[in-house]
Amino acid sequence: MTRGYWPQLGLLAAMWGASYLFIKVAVDEIAPAPMMFLRLALAAGLLLAFVARQGALRDVARAWRAGLVLGVVNAALPFWLIAWGEQYVDSGVGAIANATVPLFNALLVIRFLPSERLSRTRLAGVVLGLAGVAVLTGGQPSAGGWSAVAGTLAVVVASIAYAAGGVYGQLRVRATSGPVLAAASMSAGALVLLPAAAWQFPRDMPNAEAVGSVLGLAVLGTALAQLILYRMLRLYGSARLALVTFLLPPVALFYGAVLIDEPVRPEAVAGLALILAGVFVGSGKMRRRPQHA
Repeated sequence: MTRGYWPQLGLLAAMWGASYLFIKVAVDEIAPAPMMFLRLALAAGLLLAFVARQGALRDVARAWRAGLVLGVVNAALPFWLIAWGEQYVDSGVGAIANATVPLFNALLVIRFLPSERLSRTRLAGVVLGLAGVAVLTGGQPSAGGWSAVAGTLAVVVASIAYAAGGVYGQLRVRATSGPVLAAASMSAGALVLLPAAAWQFPRDMPNAEAVGSVLGLAVLGTALAQLILYRMLRLYGSARLALVTFLLPPVALFYGAVLIDEPVRPEAVAGLALILAGVFVGSGKMRRRPQHA
């Protein structure tokens, strides 16, 4: 299973890392609520079509309770909070703040998944990863004042929601297939955001960059990512999946440097090294014997 873990982790990091850039581009034209509604609604349509092709559309209706919980804590709420926060901070800072998910996941796992208590090796990986996040944070230029603080804290609250959604999703995926949960949760999340989206929907047609960013968010960062997300939850658990957030800051910084010419500072390189070391150690790669279900 370890062989599949690394490619899937890297693919999720590439897609979700780009999501911060997509949000930053689109939020200038589209308010957070309608942007995230469009993201969820488009992704829900694609996922429902995927599930229908598998002949499991009725299972989506049966999973409405789990879909509603996940639609709120793992989609509507964190999506909106991150988009709101990125009005005041850049995409790299948003990714850095979101890298706190494994910390909150570790705290929740102790309570709800006792069988996944952190080993010393995984704890060392978490510490290494958070140290890398701290180094990256210290390398960011200070700007925005209290608005930037509020934006960063909004993304941290989104991380708490993601951690809760990861633990709950791991419990539910044992009885319900990942694609069904993904379709149910994205549909529920879109419905939850619909009232606020209708209130704030833009009067004028957004520019092509904003529209393209929303499409990228919906197709890559949501529909496809959700299928990989629930597969990884079932195979590897929420603790190992949460380590993908350590990769998001360097990926987001890379996209920023390549696409919008943001400078890459030495602190970013040092943080990247620590983060990758944390992912390697925390994923359990260094265990002498594999664990069997």
